[in-house]
Amino acid sequence: MPNPEHGRLPLAWITGAGGLIGNYLFHSAAKFAPDWRVRPLTRSDIDLADAPKVGALFRQEQPNAIFHCAALSKSPDCQANPALARKLNVDVTIQLCELARDIPFIFLSSDLVFDGRTGNYDETRPVNPLSVYAQTKVAAEHIVLSNPRHMVIRTSLNGGISPSGDRGFNEQLRNAWHSGETLRLFKDEFRCPIHAEVTARAAWELLAKNQPGLYHVAGSERLSRWQIERLIASRSPQLHPKMVATSLKEYTGAPRSPDTSLNCAKAQKLLSFRIPGLTDWLASHPNELF
Repeated sequence: MPNPEHGRLPLAWITGAGGLIGNYLFHSAAKFAPDWRVRPLTRSDIDLADAPKVGALFRQEQPNAIFHCAALSKSPDCQANPALARKLNVDVTIQLCELARDIPFIFLSSDLVFDGRTGNYDETRPVNPLSVYAQTKVAAEHIVLSNPRHMVIRTSLNGGISPSGDRGFNEQLRNAWHSGETLRLFKDEFRCPIHAEVTARAAWELLAKNQPGLYHVAGSERLSRWQIERLIASRSPQLHPKMVATSLKEYTGAPRSPDTSLNCAKAQKLLSFRIPGLTDWLASHPNELF
């Protein structure tokens, strides 16, 4: 039976609910944010670039908070079409921030805002984006943080099960191996992978703390691409994973950030749980598809 109090609960919009983190924010709300109603927004629900329609929906539903996860997030797509990347990643964020000027607004950003020369970045470190995708994230962050009610959460490689089956880094690896591909993996490019449900839990808790600002939320373990993929390969022996270790020194493509590991001490102090590293998470979830 429907809860008679349900309609009185505050409403949170979740953009990009058809993606990975947005989907986990939506489905984990009952567990991590039972005092909120959630409205998942996907591309089939509304075109976020259609400002009049989004404004009308905002006025109609009057959400009490917005998690903004929607983005053009594949770096090659952003490099190929910078104008579209700016429209979807910056202009849409500007519009939503204006609508949400009097309510909490949580923007999901990326560790790729850093150039990766040093690693272990905390929130005080200056950004230096190397890609169009990262540049749009930096521009959007500035807009979001200009409002003292609003929050930016930078995260790293997120894994899990997405509605489309290809948004988590683990899904992309499994799909490649299923197709028989041999992956060339960098031994000297480092990230802090995290399960998207952990990111979602942290985001809900940070909203509840009502302490806006900039936070890093990523896995507590710094791993190379090669180490990450070996962990996932050991989970999927039936796919006969094929991998070759390589180095950024041999790479000749678009600029890459070698070490965007994040220091998450600021967020960790506010959270009720320890953010796990990928190795620990996998060990504690031995039967979960990943």
